[in-house]
Amino acid sequence: MTKRRRIVLWGAIVFLAWNILTFFVVHRPSTDQQVPSDLLKKLEALQSEVQRQMNNNEALLRDLKKQKDLLNRYRTGNAGVQMDQGGRVNHSAHITHRLQSPAGDVVIPVLVIACNRPTVRRSLDLLVKHRPNEHQFPIIVSQDCGHQETSTVIKSYGDKIAHYIQQPDLSDIPVPPNHKRLQGYYKISRHYKWALNQVFNGLGYGSVLIVEDDLDIAPDFFDYFLSTLPLLQQDSSLWCVSAWNDNGKEHMTDTNRQDLLYRTDFFPGLGWMMLKNIWDELEPKWPASFWDDWMRHPDQRKDRACIRPEICRTSTFGRVGVSKGQYFDKHLKFIKLNTKPFDFTHTDLSYLLKDNYDRRFISEVYRSPQLTVKEVIANQHAEHNVVRVQYKTKEEFKGFAKQLGIMDDLKAGVPRAGYHGIVSFMFKGRRVHLSPPADWTQYDPSWS
Repeated sequence: MTKRRRIVLWGAIVFLAWNILTFFVVHRPSTDQQVPSDLLKKLEALQSEVQRQMNNNEALLRDLKKQKDLLNRYRTGNAGVQMDQGGRVNHSAHITHRLQSPAGDVVIPVLVIACNRPTVRRSLDLLVKHRPNEHQFPIIVSQDCGHQETSTVIKSYGDKIAHYIQQPDLSDIPVPPNHKRLQGYYKISRHYKWALNQVFNGLGYGSVLIVEDDLDIAPDFFDYFLSTLPLLQQDSSLWCVSAWNDNGKEHMTDTNRQDLLYRTDFFPGLGWMMLKNIWDELEPKWPASFWDDWMRHPDQRKDRACIRPEICRTSTFGRVGVSKGQYFDKHLKFIKLNTKPFDFTHTDLSYLLKDNYDRRFISEVYRSPQLTVKEVIANQHAEHNVVRVQYKTKEEFKGFAKQLGIMDDLKAGVPRAGYHGIVSFMFKGRRVHLSPPADWTQYDPSWS
């Protein structure tokens, strides 16, 4: 019997009992026909119980209505997003953060940042294909640019997309004279801020998984993020989970270790998850442009780390964009996307909690034999499967990184994919840790 039918049946019983009891209490016998006091007390107690049951049934009906409204929000377009005339979120319409689906599962909304690429279809097709269910991972597409062809593609997905929202402000942004050619970066930053406000303060979610309209995803993409969400919630030294490894080219990764995850001090982006409390911290000071590099600054990072995989769970096909293919031909197109799903759900990931990870990882790095770059390139001492190359200066790091084929740039002193200054990768079939001396304590922001 459904909850609604049970409520109706109880309502009928309570209504009948209420009327019978009211009759006996109101029409009490005259004084010469006194009802025993103990019976009268029982009748009055029963009347109170009936009243309580009636109140409970009303509460259950209200709860059913709330669940129905919640389910409808998942199935409709912009329901739950109320904005003022300027396109800003109406905070007076704020609703409780959605942490669970109607089925009781954890809910992680997927925010797709779109602009003028009709090829967003490729990204959306994979998101729809690989997600476990639409209620646990509702897709929200936020489009800037006002590009009609892209809009038509997005609308063609119908109720497969929970929310399709459009950035209302398409105007050019005043920029410094030397940034006139960088207008696109300013618009991207404005769009991110607007879209994230819709997700957190309009739709009321407690977390978000952000992808852009030029990303492919791995088959275990959703399992990876679902399984790492508890780490993000539990460990305050973490502030994001990313699907990306900046040194994720096939020959630089252990392609048999789909399970292997790391902590990194470098914000990777390119398919990443954060919680609302982080957005509450970042939103008031969100930058006008270059938001990703801004995230990498010590004032934002605050010594917090992200989780990243050995093998990427996203790859990009977006050669054309505001960066004009800056890294695509030389780097991005060679990134290896994982194709063999790994079951993270039934894996103990507590080794990634800071105390556990630091104790194990740092020890592993500094007990490995130290070789020179020349020895590693020449594949000397091949009996060692894990080795370490030490750098002491910015120039040494960049020089060694170039010789070993990994990304050599630093942001506020932090190397890509680095943790405590250590960058781990595969070279000629063995693990190499490019690391600072063992007494390293902090990054030097001047190393940029």
